[in-house]
Amino acid sequence: MLTEKQILTHLDNYKWGYYCQFIDLGHAYSFLIDSRLNVFRGDNDRWAIVAERLGYNPRAGSILLDIYYYGNCLVNLEQYNGQDTNYYTVYPINWDSFAHSLDGEILTPEAQHWIVRDQKVKLSQDKQDYITAGIELKEYEPNTIRAEEAARLAIIKNREVFRAIDNELYKSLPPDLKKILVIDEWYHKDFNEIVQPKISDEHLLQVPDINRLVKEQLKLSEEEFISMFRQQEARTDEWGKNLWQDNRPSSYETWQMIAKVIATGDTSFYKPTLQANTDWKNWPESGSL
Repeated sequence: MLTEKQILTHLDNYKWGYYCQFIDLGHAYSFLIDSRLNVFRGDNDRWAIVAERLGYNPRAGSILLDIYYYGNCLVNLEQYNGQDTNYYTVYPINWDSFAHSLDGEILTPEAQHWIVRDQKVKLSQDKQDYITAGIELKEYEPNTIRAEEAARLAIIKNREVFRAIDNELYKSLPPDLKKILVIDEWYHKDFNEIVQPKISDEHLLQVPDINRLVKEQLKLSEEEFISMFRQQEARTDEWGKNLWQDNRPSSYETWQMIAKVIATGDTSFYKPTLQANTDWKNWPESGSL
């Protein structure tokens, strides 16, 4: 019989491949726009959670819908460098309409709409519309509107068209799994555990680039460099322990309640007491790099 502990253990230890990750709302390369959770349940104790994260990634030059999978019955997972990943990316906005609307990362004065899943979604050039919606324009240059700002306004009246459709949600799920709960906002903590490989002093100094750095730039003795490296290693280990203690999914009510919903099939167990924080305004570090 499926238990809440089994579900939470799975979520806590989500790194079953090098490229698997937990839901990263504060992703430093992507400005958060929107997010959603979808909870699935099937017979024979099968379950899955599918998370959506919509964001603007300037490096990719696009607005991306990243879809993350967790569960005990996943199929057809994407691969990268020969390793399974628990996510894949959808591009909901027609590329031509998006590219023609921007000059770099800035909305052009002529941009009027995007084509999102074959539908026209209106864009606003009116600064007052953004102020009314609580979107503070960065305006690195006067009277400019950035891509993520335009998207944050556009999605207010067009949320569903930006979100994943069932074919995308079921991409890595058995088709008979039933969607039992959809959560548009929740209390969330980012959790990306760092596992440091153990390197001996001897091997550390044998790396050519490190050896040159120590001798030519830092001008440290081998003993001084090793001491400095071990101190940093200890600080990182301590940071990782605190992250595990405070941020892992099983440490707070959101995932504890979702696990109970999955284990019992009773959606009434999801009764959050913590204030939802998944709105993009609560993740100012997203897109910061």
